[in-house]
Amino acid sequence: MKTDTRPFRDLDQISEDLRSPKHLEQHKSTKAAEDLPGLGQFYCVECAKWFESEHSLVTHRKGSTHKRRVKALKDEPYTQKEAEAAVGLRTDNGPRQAAKENTKDVEVDMENSGLMEEVAT
Repeated sequence: MKTDTRPFRDLDQISEDLRSPKHLEQHKSTKAAEDLPGLGQFYCVECAKWFESEHSLVTHRKGSTHKRRVKALKDEPYTQKEAEAAVGLRTDNGPRQAAKENTKDVEVDMENSGLMEEVAT
């Protein structure tokens, strides 16, 4: 039984390829042209795939898989900081702390204006 061990490039890596031609060239230079389909001439940057011929590359770009990938790449990739904040590893809690402070300010304003008494009754 053969398993596919090809590592696929994540959206953040592909976004970096699109922003920096140097980053893309580094990725391409890690592959020997003789080992790639079409001798490495036909590459879809958005999908990080190599193709046998120009015709197959053009057909791929018209397909829904390619279009979905392009749409996904329009969103900004998540950063490590956002990932750590999502699992609770961050200690600064900047936006969340600011939201709590704003809530306290609203409660103080309501108490001062007498609205809290009306809400309680």
